[in-house]
Amino acid sequence: MARLPRLSIAGCPQHIIQRGNNRQACFFAEQDYKVYLDKLKNAAAKHNVSIHAFVLMSNHVHLLMTAFSTDGISQVMQNLGRYYVRYINQTYQRTGTLWKVVSNRP
Repeated sequence: MARLPRLSIAGCPQHIIQRGNNRQACFFAEQDYKVYLDKLKNAAAKHNVSIHAFVLMSNHVHLLMTAFSTDGISQVMQNLGRYYVRYINQTYQRTGTLWKVVSNRP
């Protein structure tokens, strides 16, 4: 069953946490951080989302973002995820998911 949509209010800052699957690393080299931030910047500009702060840890990410449409943040994260997972899988000859799937159900 698909997860329920998250509440997203245009103009309201949101703290987004993106965790590596099974607490595994999602960044392996300095270049990976650069690729992630570059793609994040491009996706945020494309979807009219402001990035106020970010913390990139080896196995998870914290983002503070404000979207100016109700689907802006989800569009950024979807765009970023599609690109970055493909980049990591190709670069490190791996397959499968990189990010933990989070449900907002109890």
